[in-house]
Amino acid sequence: RAPTAAMEVFVPGRVCLFGEHSDWAGAYRRFDATVDPGACIVCGTNQGLHARVRAHPRLLKVTARSHTGERLRCLEVPMDRDALLAEARSGSYFSYVAGVAYQVLERFDVKGLVIDNYKTTLPAQKGLSSSAAVCVLVARAFSAVYGLRLTPRGEMDLAYQGEITTPSQCGRMDQCCAFGLQPVLMEFDGDWLTTTPLTLGGPLHLVIVELGAHKDTVVILRDLNQCYSGVLRDTPIAKGVRELLGPRNHEITTQAIEALAAGDSQRLGELMTHAQALFDQFATPACPAELTAPVLHRVLAHAALRPHIYGGKGVGSQGDGCAQFVAKSAEDQAEVVRIVKEDLGMDCLSLTIGPGAQPGVDGWTLTDLPRRLLACLGTRIPTRPTHFAAASCALMCATALALGPMALSARGQRMASR
Repeated sequence: RAPTAAMEVFVPGRVCLFGEHSDWAGAYRRFDATVDPGACIVCGTNQGLHARVRAHPRLLKVTARSHTGERLRCLEVPMDRDALLAEARSGSYFSYVAGVAYQVLERFDVKGLVIDNYKTTLPAQKGLSSSAAVCVLVARAFSAVYGLRLTPRGEMDLAYQGEITTPSQCGRMDQCCAFGLQPVLMEFDGDWLTTTPLTLGGPLHLVIVELGAHKDTVVILRDLNQCYSGVLRDTPIAKGVRELLGPRNHEITTQAIEALAAGDSQRLGELMTHAQALFDQFATPACPAELTAPVLHRVLAHAALRPHIYGGKGVGSQGDGCAQFVAKSAEDQAEVVRIVKEDLGMDCLSLTIGPGAQPGVDGWTLTDLPRRLLACLGTRIPTRPTHFAAASCALMCATALALGPMALSARGQRMASR
């Protein structure tokens, strides 16, 4: 039974550290065994979508705000397969929401949903997977309200199926925002996807710069896909793109995993700069109108930033959306933000990942586990700290007793029962 009280849901964006475009490229192995598997390293951002969600007897109702605070138009559609599919295929602003709701309805016995996306801190069309965040948000909302108990991987799969129900040509990388701030290696071999949480040997201080320019992801994806299945397939340009997204990408991601494990920020920055140079060499000729990206390259080359960074590159599908830098320290990270704002007049996101944010179960933090378990059980989550602590203790004791014969000594069981 769905709870009647509204529930809070948050989904971050994601930043691709290495391996952009290798997700959809690796999927071509379904038809062509000469294509190399794809691999990318991705991580959630601390910007995202905040929403309050609750059940509705028959409608899908959505209200939303942009990252500038502007109230967007509302969606109200019957929770009906044909109506949801028509909205998804329309390509409208809310087509992603309808696409995921359609996929949920195909798989689960659910009714309607109200989503109030009352706050958005994630800019759209900047390479931070805002559309994928919307899709994961809808999957997570249905899971929370109707007790579907989806894992992050389950949310990812539903979000991906929902997004490709729309006219979007996305790959499977973007939905990794379901994992939160945990860096993840994603590998793509045809229809086969594997996800591996990565170990970090030290903090990584990133700065994501919103370039404030225009990019067209649809055009970028269309032109690069031509190198695998279209008119460019047998040209030197196509061979260069395949080399970039295949062997060259695997070399870089392998070295990046080693650098992350060692906590070697300097090596990671150098690899980002090298990856950008390869992308410029091999990918830009396939889509020069979008990938020449003059604003991106002007920011990457800004002289005042060099004393404070180890390197940088474009984000997501590339183009003039966002840039990312590896700062030398927390102090340098703050200085990069200041320089970008004062010298270039651009907005920034500071993102620090590393041992300070230890993953727990399925990408959750350990302190979030009681709240997640209470939500899965359909229990209304107490808002007062003392009440929440009491409910958490009761839940953990019940769990300990249930696992007692397998995990606890007789003395441990007696202590848990007290």
